[in-house]
Amino acid sequence: MASSSSSGLTFKLHPLVIVNISDHYTRVKSQTQPPHLSSNGGDGAAAAASPPPPPPPPRVFGCVIGVQRGRTVEIFNSFELLYDPVTHSLDRSFLEKKQELYKKVFPNFYILGWYSTGSDAQESDMHIHKALMDINESPVYVLLNPSINHAQKDLPVTIYESAIIAIQELHVIDGVPQLIFVRASYTIETVEAERISVDHVAHLKPSDGGSAATQLAAHLTGIHSAIKMLNSRIRVLHHYLLAMQKGEIPCENSLLRQVSSLLRRLPAIESGKFQDDFLMEYNDTLLISYLAMFTNCSSTMNELVDKFNIAYDRQSRRGGRTAFI
Repeated sequence: MASSSSSGLTFKLHPLVIVNISDHYTRVKSQTQPPHLSSNGGDGAAAAASPPPPPPPPRVFGCVIGVQRGRTVEIFNSFELLYDPVTHSLDRSFLEKKQELYKKVFPNFYILGWYSTGSDAQESDMHIHKALMDINESPVYVLLNPSINHAQKDLPVTIYESAIIAIQELHVIDGVPQLIFVRASYTIETVEAERISVDHVAHLKPSDGGSAATQLAAHLTGIHSAIKMLNSRIRVLHHYLLAMQKGEIPCENSLLRQVSSLLRRLPAIESGKFQDDFLMEYNDTLLISYLAMFTNCSSTMNELVDKFNIAYDRQSRRGGRTAFI
């Protein structure tokens, strides 16, 4: 039901949309699928022997909003929608009310499409997609796969376009023209506020507080994963360049220019000017640290002298004699 897109549109997805969809799915799943509590006694043992099959994961739905400038579509935010699983339709009155509220806060944002969760696009999704065409003639479908796959390195997010707008053709199925979903490539676009928020969420402490060793281990694990990912990407790029040099794959000048631009940055790190600037910054940092330490020691000594003077003043008033210092 999905093929590759050739529309030429450039999609930019902001992390806030992914966080909103993930939060929406987590809340709905925790409400519809509470943790299973085992009972005691013989009946509990029999139930444990044959546990009931887990219910299917819930699906959540909502709209994505953003702006489109020429051939660039940038998705900034999203909001939830009410879905009727019987009629496979959305609550239009709720959608119009949410659209009106968001229009007051974000006057430059428009509804670009909708989102859902699942491993792949389904036949029933096309009904929702067609229902939103009166709001946007070429809606975008953002699909988040909530299942955990540790072997997957890319984000579990897929963006679909409708075939009639994306490739200007209708696919014929059983003699009847049909719309289909086509996959579109996208890039992650962030602003300063989103980078700070994502970094804050990534460094949240555990609910039980956690120890310093646990937090350090989590931090080092994240750094190790980042270095491992960087190493694998560099290895892939190296193999690609070797195959291009041997003539096994065609030469791509745009990629060679990007690699050349990246390699030009490396000698600057080993230059003498970089070492001098680095040592200067390092020495300045050490001096500031020493100054802060001296200031702290001076403040502590002043507090000690004040306490001693107060104690000496009280003792001299009580005894009427001058204490020996």
